[in-house]
Amino acid sequence: MKFPVHTVDTAPEAARDTLAEVKKMYGFTPNLLAIMAEAPSSLKAYLQVNDLMSQTSFDASERQTVLLTTSYVNNCEYCMSAHTAIAGQQGVPADVIESLRNGTPMADPKLEALRKFTSIVVESRGLPGEQDLQDFTAAGYTTVQVLEVVLGVAIKTLSNYTNHIAHTPVDEAFASAEWKKAS
Repeated sequence: MKFPVHTVDTAPEAARDTLAEVKKMYGFTPNLLAIMAEAPSSLKAYLQVNDLMSQTSFDASERQTVLLTTSYVNNCEYCMSAHTAIAGQQGVPADVIESLRNGTPMADPKLEALRKFTSIVVESRGLPGEQDLQDFTAAGYTTVQVLEVVLGVAIKTLSNYTNHIAHTPVDEAFASAEWKKAS
């Protein structure tokens, strides 16, 4: 099945203003959002929840750790490519980005605990064990941040699944960061 990559002109009426705002904000319309415009409520939900994620207690490196780890575990080529580029723009250190792209442990023990916990949440479908929770909080995170990980996983699940189903092409803006999972 082919999903349309909408423009402001081709999108359903209920998504047109949102897509126009997206284009104004980013200077282009990312393909993920252009595809989500087919279901205006999905587009709006993704943007609103993404905005809420930016208001969490996590800094940029921590947010991108949650988002990239979820996308890595879910094998989402589009999100791995896009968030690699976004992480670089947000000043996330190159070694952190590289570890997240390779699914390998990070040198920073606190970020590594976040990467590991996020991976466990995704792989267990939201059923981490008591020891997993204790390990996460022992690394310096709180119960608030446990729930913020769930928020990040929810955002990426929405976009990862959309990209899998729609076969979203990687935007030219993210092409230099294109990603494929190593076999």
